Amino acid sequence: MKTKLSAMFLVALMGVTALTGCGSSSSDDEVVIYSNADDEAVDAMKAALDNNGYEGKYIFSTFGTSELGGKLLAEGKDIEADLITMSSFYIDSAQEANDMFADLTFDKNTIDEYPSYYSPITAQEGAIIVNTQVMEAENLPMPKSIKDLANEVYSGNISVTDINSSSTAWLLIQALLNEYSEDEAREILTGIYKNAGVHIEDSGSGPIKKVRAGEVAIGFGLRHQAVADKESGLPIDYVDPEEGNFSLTESVAVINKDNMNPLAMEMAECIIKNGRADLLKTYPIPLYNGETVDEGNSSGNPKTFKEALTVDLLKKHQEFSDSCK
Repeated sequence: MKTKLSAMFLVALMGVTALTGCGSSSSDDEVVIYSNADDEAVDAMKAALDNNGYEGKYIFSTFGTSELGGKLLAEGKDIEADLITMSSFYIDSAQEANDMFADLTFDKNTIDEYPSYYSPITAQEGAIIVNTQVMEAENLPMPKSIKDLANEVYSGNISVTDINSSSTAWLLIQALLNEYSEDEAREILTGIYKNAGVHIEDSGSGPIKKVRAGEVAIGFGLRHQAVADKESGLPIDYVDPEEGNFSLTESVAVINKDNMNPLAMEMAECIIKNGRADLLKTYPIPLYNGETVDEGNSSGNPKTFKEALTVDLLKKHQEFSDSCK
């Protein structure tokens, strides 16, 4: 009796194992997507995929920029992902280090020229953000430049981000180093950090949250967030600094694996062709021919840094930032 029961149990266990194996095989067919995008961008990309026949055919995981960048540089083609959306400068650096991305096979039709292995999904610009009620209550002058933020009149009333934890801070540092000598830029940034004090944030959204709450009068953050707040009726305004609105793009790329899932390339194209309309609502910067945005949402002083953005340049600017604290 025990022998028969053992045999029956073994057969049943083998059946469960076989079913589990089928499930694993099915999941292997799903495209694995890694992304550093924020919630609004993730929602737009998922909607584009789900509404165009790819619902249930992908697994979407989000990471911080530094974490995902580290995985790309360390793992190369061995990374689990089939498809990524990521800061373009990290994609460039990972491609140079690991030659890990496939050339995109679809027509990109971008306004500017980009490498063959990625196509932009969003562009995010920096700007000075102000709480108009706090500005009035504190009788503070409206800043015109990032340099103005080093003025002692703003002491305790400024919030900025730390470049060691958020790429948003890089937009501010690019502006300073592009406009001024390194010595003058160091003096300005030292003054800004002194004025910010305890309001140097780890998160890119930290400054605008403190400006919204009225904890500080002024922050440096992402322009599109301030535009949305102002349009929604919050006492928020923004200033396009005299040094310029510098920007970072995030792009889609396909991992060049030996057993590449053909759906990965299809999904990359779908995100671009079917997701941009929603993405433009949150990130109102045209990237593709034929795209337009309201004139009020267009930045007043767009500029590009004098050097190509790379991970090595980011590290150099992080060291510069640390010397100003």
